Amino acid sequence: MKLASLTQTPVTTVSHNAHIRKQTLFAYGELPPLTNFSQATFPPGEIAYAHAHADMLEVFLIQSGDAVMTVDGVEHALLPGSCIAVEPGETHELRNASATDPLVVTYFGIQLFANAQRGAS
Repeated sequence: MKLASLTQTPVTTVSHNAHIRKQTLFAYGELPPLTNFSQATFPPGEIAYAHAHADMLEVFLIQSGDAVMTVDGVEHALLPGSCIAVEPGETHELRNASATDPLVVTYFGIQLFANAQRGAS
């Protein structure tokens, strides 16, 4: 069993924008093939800039605020309770669409090649 709490987890920043604060509940290697399980807070107007992962699926759950997720050039408006999965290779960008309120997102990544390697053993 592993137990994590946001009240006892240090605050860091996301690699795509240092203004976005996150707390990683489970880090890479703790729950293979999970790469991370985190919660991020985007100040008004902040963006996790466009990027893609070759071997990782990411799942985002909008906790509070108004988000816009652009996946391969298509914008998706996401309200609290919305959940979106981004496949490996899909270019994605997440932004806080509010000029006044923070956006809180819980997300995790799954490294896909780890499953293939397990099956091969």
